[in-house]
Amino acid sequence: MHPRSSPSARPRQLPRRLRSIRSLEDFEDAARRHLPAPLFGYIHAAADGQGAARRNREAFDEHEWLPSFLRDVSGRTMDVHVLGQEHAAPFGIAPMGICAMSAYRGDLVLADAAAAAGVPMVMSGSSLVRMEDVARANPRAWFQAYVTGDAGRTAALVDRVARAGFGTLVITVDVQAQPNIEYAYRLGFSTPLRPSLGLAWQGLSHPRWLLGTFARTLARHGMPHFENNDAHRGPPALSRSAIRDFSDRGTFTLDHLRAVRAQWTGKLVVKGILTADDARRVADAGADAIIVSNHGGRQLAGACATLRALPAVVAACPGLPVMLDSGVRRGTDVLQALALGARMVFVGRPFIQAAAVAGPAGVHHAMHLLREEVSRGMGMLGVTRLDQLHPGLLVRRPSIDRGARP
Repeated sequence: MHPRSSPSARPRQLPRRLRSIRSLEDFEDAARRHLPAPLFGYIHAAADGQGAARRNREAFDEHEWLPSFLRDVSGRTMDVHVLGQEHAAPFGIAPMGICAMSAYRGDLVLADAAAAAGVPMVMSGSSLVRMEDVARANPRAWFQAYVTGDAGRTAALVDRVARAGFGTLVITVDVQAQPNIEYAYRLGFSTPLRPSLGLAWQGLSHPRWLLGTFARTLARHGMPHFENNDAHRGPPALSRSAIRDFSDRGTFTLDHLRAVRAQWTGKLVVKGILTADDARRVADAGADAIIVSNHGGRQLAGACATLRALPAVVAACPGLPVMLDSGVRRGTDVLQALALGARMVFVGRPFIQAAAVAGPAGVHHAMHLLREEVSRGMGMLGVTRLDQLHPGLLVRRPSIDRGARP
């Protein structure tokens, strides 16, 4: 058993602001109160409204469990082996951009918490902390890159990731076009953020965030920049005139992925796959693993929910570890994905909301809550190891079988 895998360990005395937080979902309202509206909107938003994100959640209600009792389940363990590494739980932290604007040094907070918990953390290419700093803090972290059809630009970024010390590179492929995250835009979000009276008021009306995150960052590290989109430093996170370069992402093809595979000597994961055909193509191009993802519903309105897409992708690549993100909020969500063939799942929004609300203590509490839910679910299902999960533990809801919406 992994030394950190015991689900019975309790966290230290919780800060007062966390004592009412009893599930990952509770962090959403707490973050809404704590963060300026544009930043909360960025975290919460999905493409063209909230429909795709909502359907990710609805998909977990399309099955019911068949629990099993009268078994000794006292020795439960949730260790999992993925890509040559042992992890203490079957979930990790998904990549999320501009974390350091929502929580002080947010990427490092997430990296440290993941290292302490023995689970993977994927650093976003749209982060504001240098990748080299995160790799030093957590040598087992993964790096997620947004790459383009510019071969030289992509090669330079991949080389930097290797020099930083990352062993796993995640290429996100569902970014051919910029999404319309209208909920965030209505609340004043832009990238970079544009100074305005409205933005100033948002800071002043959220003093704990203003002093604890933004002012603290400026005093100790200066204005945050987009540090990792390329091999060199990008624009500042707050500027009247700077422009982020989103060009060429639509030109990235399977040939470019093969070039990345030829250059990158570590583990290569492709994220954003929803179809069996795409899964087979990236497997043939040399991917070591796949993450079934619709970017948390942030890219394409109406995109297939990841849990619905998962079985076909697993069946298409029987020799490849398949993982999942988007919409996971409960331990039983984790177990459903594993029962349907995923090796691991990744959780995004709740962990950065936890970091924003309470820093490292918030993330540790979020992980503890999710671990406890996974462990309880395993006990009720009569399993002591994750490899005992299988599709036969699930049945489709009758209304789903009749073709009705959940």
